[in-house]
Amino acid sequence: MRWLYERFDPARHGRAELEKLLRRIFHALLVRTDGDVDEAMRWLEVLAERHQLLPKGYSLEDFRKALERDREVRTDPLTGEFTLTGRGAREIRRDSLELIFQGLRKGGAGEHRTPHAGAQGERLPETRPYEFGDDVAAVDWASTYRNAAMRRGSESAPGAAGAPGAIEEQDLEVYETEHRTSCATVLLLDISHSMTLYGEDRMSPAKTVALALDELVTSQFPKDTLEVVLFGDEAKRVRREDLPFVSNGPFHTNTRAGLRMARELLLRSRAANRQIFLITDGKPSALTEPDGSIYKNPMGLDRRIVNKTLEEAAECHRKGIPITTFMVAQDAYLQSFVEEFAKVNQGRVYFSGLDNLGSYVFVDYLRNRRRRVR
Repeated sequence: MRWLYERFDPARHGRAELEKLLRRIFHALLVRTDGDVDEAMRWLEVLAERHQLLPKGYSLEDFRKALERDREVRTDPLTGEFTLTGRGAREIRRDSLELIFQGLRKGGAGEHRTPHAGAQGERLPETRPYEFGDDVAAVDWASTYRNAAMRRGSESAPGAAGAPGAIEEQDLEVYETEHRTSCATVLLLDISHSMTLYGEDRMSPAKTVALALDELVTSQFPKDTLEVVLFGDEAKRVRREDLPFVSNGPFHTNTRAGLRMARELLLRSRAANRQIFLITDGKPSALTEPDGSIYKNPMGLDRRIVNKTLEEAAECHRKGIPITTFMVAQDAYLQSFVEEFAKVNQGRVYFSGLDNLGSYVFVDYLRNRRRRVR
């Protein structure tokens, strides 16, 4: 390996730190502008001027060129507008993941392994007696020979059965192995109009969590699967490459449709653990009728809609699929519904603030993979 030494240049090396900071701000703005590069750049210009982020001799045009150089954005040949590239979307996911992990308390959530020893996984130093069906490759021969020698030494009768040095089944010891489980998760994301209602942006933190969780699963747990399902008036899957461009709309909250799609997706999986994460800020207010039409009632808790939603939660429980609900609103009237919902499914509920939503989701995800849920 060759190393190249050079004189430290404060201006040039300081620029690298500056661009790193600007990228993090820019990526956060892209989440809020649903992947609109031009709008995010306009907001970055406002922030840079207000907080004096740019030193003398460096402009946002320089930053834009750096983004193009690193192929995070490109110029659309037809419209002349800047657009986000696949690489740019990956950088948003990575920044989202880093942002959430910074919010986790040190030592709070570690690698998600089940505490139970099993027949597959990494070898542990501990051993145990051989059991029928154990893999011969897992035999600890040093312990086995020691057991055989001790047994022969304790045999007082001359001419005991077995040739000198013979090993019997009772002598065998095998290494314990650490069993890693796979996990299939569906993240249900509420895209109803209330996610950006009354001046509070609930959508951007929720989307940041989806981006970060996708990056975590892809980079750290490749045997796991994650599907993201959006639900407003209807439910629909979203591809991972389209996550930065997701936005909410003038929709109601068809929670039942989201749960049903999630359940159907998970039942196709053969993972040891299957679970649903539900991020929402409100009560169910829409229902898909048998003929495909949408029944809507935003006023109060419509028992017809609520009961159908509870039936779906109960069906998920019967199929061994727990639902963890992250409620990002604190309205008192929602509490009774959410508690009833959790009781039917025997799942968990977190009344989470927007600032700690990511921490709640990640700690729960890592914890859930330590156990089998079916």
